[in-house]
Amino acid sequence: MRIRIALSATLAALGLMFLIPGAAQAHGDTLKVVVTGQRAGHVTTDITWENDGDAVDETVAATVNAVSPDGSRTMGPWRLVRDPAAAPAGWTTAEVLPPGSWKVTVEVGFPALGKGEAEVGVPVVDPAPTTGAGTTGAGTTATGTTDSATGGTPAVSAPTPASASGSGSSSPAPASSATQAASGTDGDAVWWTTAGVAVTALAGAGVGLLLRRRRMRGACRTS
Repeated sequence: MRIRIALSATLAALGLMFLIPGAAQAHGDTLKVVVTGQRAGHVTTDITWENDGDAVDETVAATVNAVSPDGSRTMGPWRLVRDPAAAPAGWTTAEVLPPGSWKVTVEVGFPALGKGEAEVGVPVVDPAPTTGAGTTGAGTTATGTTDSATGGTPAVSAPTPASASGSGSSSPAPASSATQAASGTDGDAVWWTTAGVAVTALAGAGVGLLLRRRRMRGACRTS
């Protein structure tokens, strides 16, 4: 019984040993590596089996190196990680290339051999303009000053109906007093004028009577 169990385990192990190379041979023994460019400075790469074009299911062991055109700057070696934005064959770097032109080389050693190269350009990104707190505060202050100036002008030039009806009742009082005073002064002047005219008329009448009497006396004497 024990011999049968040991024999079955041995046959199963031998079968697995033959099946694994058979699965690898179905894809081939080389990988196709295509450097597709960059995204926000991260190098992007597509890796497939060269024989059938299938994506690689296993974890890829690869190195990424970048060199400037004049050879003065080098970046790497970096490793590749899965790129969810380009699944299932997409791979990318966690590190970021600085702005500029780069010659990127990707070399894969597992699960098979593969190599890819390409010229990659990383553009310079201008920083987004920021709004300073001082500028915003100044704008708010200016707006508040304008509002206060605008709101203060109607208060002086155009009083509200309530103020016109409330305070206006007291303001005409001096005007009516002045009118009454003016009316009284005019009445006194008219009275004095009438009295003067009457006195003058009476005086004239008296003088006339005296003159008539004198004339009558003169006439009597002459006759």
